[in-house]
Amino acid sequence: MNRISRILRSRILFVDDEEQLRASFAKLLTGRGYDVITAENGQAALDILIHDSLDIILLDLKMPVMSGEKALDIIRAKYPDLPVIIVTGHGDVNTAVECIKKGAYDFVTKPLDIEPFLLTVARATEKRKLDQRTSLLQEENERNLYDLNLEKSRLKTIINCMPTGIMVTNYNLELVLHNAALMRMLDVSREISAPSYVAEIINDDSLIKILKGILDGKSHKKEIIFYELHKGENVLRAISAPIPGPGKDVSVNIAGTVTVIEDITAFKQLDRMKSDFVNMVAHELRSPLVAIRQMNSVLSEGMAGPLGERQQDFVDRGIKKIDALLELINDLLDVAKIEEAKHLRSLEPVNIGRIIEEIVALMEPQAREQGINLGCACQDLRPVLADHKNIEEIFNNLISNAVKYSPEGGQVNITAKSRGEHVEITVKDTGVGIPPEELPKIFEKFYRVKHPKTRMVTGTGLGLAIVKGLVDAHHGTIEVESIVDKGTTLRVRLPIFSGSEA
Repeated sequence: MNRISRILRSRILFVDDEEQLRASFAKLLTGRGYDVITAENGQAALDILIHDSLDIILLDLKMPVMSGEKALDIIRAKYPDLPVIIVTGHGDVNTAVECIKKGAYDFVTKPLDIEPFLLTVARATEKRKLDQRTSLLQEENERNLYDLNLEKSRLKTIINCMPTGIMVTNYNLELVLHNAALMRMLDVSREISAPSYVAEIINDDSLIKILKGILDGKSHKKEIIFYELHKGENVLRAISAPIPGPGKDVSVNIAGTVTVIEDITAFKQLDRMKSDFVNMVAHELRSPLVAIRQMNSVLSEGMAGPLGERQQDFVDRGIKKIDALLELINDLLDVAKIEEAKHLRSLEPVNIGRIIEEIVALMEPQAREQGINLGCACQDLRPVLADHKNIEEIFNNLISNAVKYSPEGGQVNITAKSRGEHVEITVKDTGVGIPPEELPKIFEKFYRVKHPKTRMVTGTGLGLAIVKGLVDAHHGTIEVESIVDKGTTLRVRLPIFSGSEA
């Protein structure tokens, strides 16, 4: 019989040297739902305990071979959790009390009064059941703690073997988990005890502010925040996110933060080498191309003598190809400047409405030639603090793209208006549109939407990358919405000049 079954049906050993008493009370207890075993003396009881599991022992004191008192001493030593009820005559009450002091559960006197006797047995049975349940729960708890410690050990081993730094904080921004890679990247050699405030290992106010913003719920509940910090000559990238607490509403149940830190120094150096190379090549190419274009312009304008019709056509085609190459080189140089943060030449209050109207006027002949209706509406615009040339480049790219990718008979509308603390400019076309899966890629360098209707449209694939870089540099935002074969809408928001900005 297993332990669970014994909890449901108690097993009693009745030890007494009177055979008739053993038989009658065994029958009584069996009728009350107990399993009963009998023994004639203390030694016989001990022999039974060796190979059988019991829940209660009813133990007479005065018996041959081995008395109840001696048997009790051995039982308490070997089986301390087993309840023992002393069965004694009236003259042995004092001895029974001494047995209680030695650890017996209770005692009953002979001749046995049935109801009190059964009540004492029932209480002992209940105690035994509770003790067994407690033991089972304790064993289960110990197993759970062992499993938990094992999982924590595994997790710690895995985290400490990771080459990236791991940092977990609680709601009070105290470190609850970190690994050796984090300490190495942050150049922390001392031992960090938990809990310790995160500022003890991170000397970067901006990152700490980001973590506080996550905990305060200022960031979107699913938002992952990227941040670069410098440690000596090394560049580290921190990727931080909230840890959800209990409950369904994660936005108000943030238990802490988790941050992964990577060393991106090598990538930064490689990117700088690439930018330097592109910059050098672009500069080296632009000078001879400008010279070649000037010579072709001299030929095209007849300054070196008259050209035949076919010769004129070849020279004009050559000029167009050179212009395309110069456009690519200029775009590459713009991208390099954006990546090096050298694109903002001078900041001043800029009238965006005037710039847009001038660009629309310049684009009007091309749009009319393609059969495209180009409209513009600028209302009550307040100035923005910006680089005039950069703003021209942003909207020149956006409006020229809208015209290029719109079919004959299409519509391009530009609207600009002040909205709160921003100026919002929308460029909407009725062109080929962009598939949903390609929308996240359109601001990548050299990326161009693949569509049969746009094969003949020339471009470098750098325009929107330049626009995104310039908008970000002016602390603005750019969003795109598009439906295939219906058109695309690009929305730019730039902060309004308050008058107190430098």
